[in-house]
Amino acid sequence: MRRLLSGALALGLAVGLTLASAVMFDRRFSAAPEPDTAMAAGLDEVPGGSLRQSVTRLQAHLRAQPRDASAWAALGLAYVEQARVTADPSYYPKAEGVLERSLRVRPQHNEAALSGKAALAAARHDFTTALRLADQALAIDAYGLPAHAVRVDALVELGRYQEAYAAVRRADSLRPGVPIFTRYAYVLELRGRPDAARKVLERAARSAADPGDVAYVATQLGELAWNRGDHRKAGAHYAAALRADPSYVPAMDGRARARAAGGDLDGAIGDRVALVGRVPLPSYVVALGELYDRRGQNGKAREQYALVGTWDALARAGGVVTDLDTALVSADHGDRAEALRAARAEWRRRCGSASPGRPGEATRCSVHVADALAWALHVNGRDREALGYARMATGTGYRNALFRYHRGMIEKSLGQRTEARRSLSGALRLNPHFSELHAPKAREALR
Repeated sequence: MRRLLSGALALGLAVGLTLASAVMFDRRFSAAPEPDTAMAAGLDEVPGGSLRQSVTRLQAHLRAQPRDASAWAALGLAYVEQARVTADPSYYPKAEGVLERSLRVRPQHNEAALSGKAALAAARHDFTTALRLADQALAIDAYGLPAHAVRVDALVELGRYQEAYAAVRRADSLRPGVPIFTRYAYVLELRGRPDAARKVLERAARSAADPGDVAYVATQLGELAWNRGDHRKAGAHYAAALRADPSYVPAMDGRARARAAGGDLDGAIGDRVALVGRVPLPSYVVALGELYDRRGQNGKAREQYALVGTWDALARAGGVVTDLDTALVSADHGDRAEALRAARAEWRRRCGSASPGRPGEATRCSVHVADALAWALHVNGRDREALGYARMATGTGYRNALFRYHRGMIEKSLGQRTEARRSLSGALRLNPHFSELHAPKAREALR
């Protein structure tokens, strides 16, 4: 079963809320090296638009052939993908059940099921488990693309960037292609090499053939342009992605940001309303609320912020760890004490005993978790403690305007005016439109 699913990257790791916490799933997902049946082999490529039909076909096949381990694994991956494209975490327990069924049918050498379980763990933000399962899958098949992809994602999310770099280089030597090229680019960006990341993505663009891959890579090029403050070029990349695949959600998100940055507030709100109607993820819901706030429609904004709690409850019921999303949303739009509780919980989960006070440990935890904890401490008035985490978040060379803004506001609160001016002006130089909520505050703080 060479190709199981053809979906879209739901979230990058660098922008917005869930971008800081969700694993990146690629346009194509490989699975078992050999199918058990001709029917399974018929799922060679499944367009994203026919995911529901593919699930129906798999279910019908398994009623007739319940001993087909590869088909059970394929169904599990399909449920993970359905959760992603619908933002409905109730598919995760279904995925877990059928992947376990695959392992009961074939307990040994079942790389497809282990890769599926690794993807499920990553989707639930259990990155330690995802890494362990990906390693088990690769011990069976060293060339397994989904296991390599999840392994890189898990190392990135755990903040083990040097290991992630080694992992993506190995994956590129074994299974070069769009899924690995895009991960390679992101690891390079995290290491402070955006120009190298752009070259890798351009290489990926040259190898992209089907519309989904074209949309995926174009969107990633758009993100790179956006992160360096070029909203016009970013908008052109997002437009190219939507020409290839008009339903590609991350490109719609990018276009909304680019439109807002260019002053087209009506267009941006229209994109955001459509996006939230399809995929009500916290980052998209909050972004719509902040656009309403910009327009002075505070009641509508509050309605959007309240929706995040509903999604959070559904996600937790599906086994998803949501503490990072909770920390970021609550710090800006909710219960500040809850923001700190959630940020500390996520730090313990991903970073263990790492401390900003210990030299050499800045790269042993996710910069996104460090930034979230720094900001949660700041809004709770604990700036001296916050500063160490803010320095961790900005210490890898990763050029993130929001991280620099957070650090600058913490420095300002501590009376470190020179440092605060450097951080805040640096954030605005990187991207003057980095946040509907915070970019105006950065300009006001500098004044």
